[in-house]
Amino acid sequence: MSRCFKKSFTIPQAFILLGALSMVIYFSKFNGVDPVTPILPAVQVQNDSKVIPLTTVNSHVSTSHVEVMEKCEANMSVTSLSDFASLPDAIQNFLFYRHCRHFPLLLDLPEKCRGVNKSEEVFLLLVIKSSPNNYDRREVLRKTWAKERTHNGVWIRRLFILGTSGAGYEKEKLNKLLQAEQEEFNDILQWDFNDTFHNLTLKQTLFLGWMKRKCANVRFLFNGDDDVFANTDNMVDYLQSLEGNDGSKHLFTGYLFINEKVVRWKGSKYFIPTVIQETETYPPYCGGGGYLFSGYTALVINEMSQNITIHPIDDAYMGMCLLKAELEPSLHGGVKTLGLNMPSKGHDDFEPCYLRQLLLVHRFLPPEMYLMWKQVNDPHLDCSPSTKLK
Repeated sequence: MSRCFKKSFTIPQAFILLGALSMVIYFSKFNGVDPVTPILPAVQVQNDSKVIPLTTVNSHVSTSHVEVMEKCEANMSVTSLSDFASLPDAIQNFLFYRHCRHFPLLLDLPEKCRGVNKSEEVFLLLVIKSSPNNYDRREVLRKTWAKERTHNGVWIRRLFILGTSGAGYEKEKLNKLLQAEQEEFNDILQWDFNDTFHNLTLKQTLFLGWMKRKCANVRFLFNGDDDVFANTDNMVDYLQSLEGNDGSKHLFTGYLFINEKVVRWKGSKYFIPTVIQETETYPPYCGGGGYLFSGYTALVINEMSQNITIHPIDDAYMGMCLLKAELEPSLHGGVKTLGLNMPSKGHDDFEPCYLRQLLLVHRFLPPEMYLMWKQVNDPHLDCSPSTKLK
């Protein structure tokens, strides 16, 4: 050993060198960087003629890998658009960041589908749009229709897709809550973007990109809000009844809107100015409260979305992607995103019998959701043959 050191170092110099190397390793660990994991070079991602630099490193939050990226800057050139100053603040903010397609993934679910190669074992993936503050809704859904289980011999899996809310301490507190949920339930995908109504489309496209990487062979998906009542057993029954479609063919079904007019009234949250969309109607689409689609169609929509500019209305955007792919959405009579058409107000006591026949109804508060789930699944519920849906 001493002969080796004598060729280039004295023994004291060798100890100094070893000490310095130890300090490097220590501080690398202290800063959360694995000294043997290389940092990837910057990748240029093209989005709507704007190049966003992207740098990814391996890191950890709870049990999740995090994609760390350079911040996407506002596109200030949109201020030169006609009548920009008169637009509502929410629309202005949307236009500033419309080009941004990549955001850090704060909470991940890399094994939700048991890896991409085994994801075909997931028959129905429940993809539920939620917001950081909606803890009570998520908690009820985990105990009711979104409970992970098997039905008719196939797996139903669940995940919630979220952005972030608030700023400073409020944002930090909510993120800690979500990390605690993740540690217990392992069912949250969260990205570091503002979770707002106009960013729902961004949330959807980020999920579809994640699905392609982590869950590409899932058979079918349900996409819906966290305030809907969904009969997921009925969904499985319906999907299993499809002849010749195991998820490898097109399916996109729900409450169908055809020739829906674009809202031009600035007081509406659905307001869309002509600078975003000039045409007066949307392509056919299914209401965003909840719809079913196949794994095949999900991958097609993901592909189409790469070349379609983000639109603030997420369900209409899905219709735009389907139109580009020359695919059509379809109507399912069991999806009631606009509520039930009850025979009369005096038949409220029969509502569980109506819900038992459906796939989805929009919308319920958490206490109502829990109570209705218990009533619909009560084995002693007596439903008269005359209680049929209109």
